[in-house]
Amino acid sequence: MTGLVLVTTIMKNPAINADQIENGGVLTSLAFAQIPYIGPVILTLGIISFAYSTILGWAYYGERCVEYFAGRKGLIPYRLLYCFVAAIAPVVALDIVWTIADILNALMAIPNLVAVLLLSNVIVKETKKYINDLDAKDDTPVPVIKD
Repeated sequence: MTGLVLVTTIMKNPAINADQIENGGVLTSLAFAQIPYIGPVILTLGIISFAYSTILGWAYYGERCVEYFAGRKGLIPYRLLYCFVAAIAPVVALDIVWTIADILNALMAIPNLVAVLLLSNVIVKETKKYINDLDAKDDTPVPVIKD
């Protein structure tokens, strides 16, 4: 939605020159301000919704990872650390927050890339099996994990 608003605003209002604005946030604010009355409200509600859902999603994803690696005993320390970081993040300089977020996202990519490399033979085997027999029916039972 933001991209659509930016493109249409820049096309309709040539006074807003994207090349002269260094900050994407300023450009987005100017673009949404071109929508009479509700533009800034839509932008504000969108940012709040996105930020809230991101905070919840990262907390949940982190909890599942901690539970996998450390078991249930690691959840309380993780939650305390997460709440502490969430409380101080708004008062830390923005460039530091983005740098830390980029580093943590890169660190999440490392085990995923290693797993893709280690499973590449399995992926090739299963892909060939699938492509060679597209009409086959697989009756093998799906394994179920019981607690």
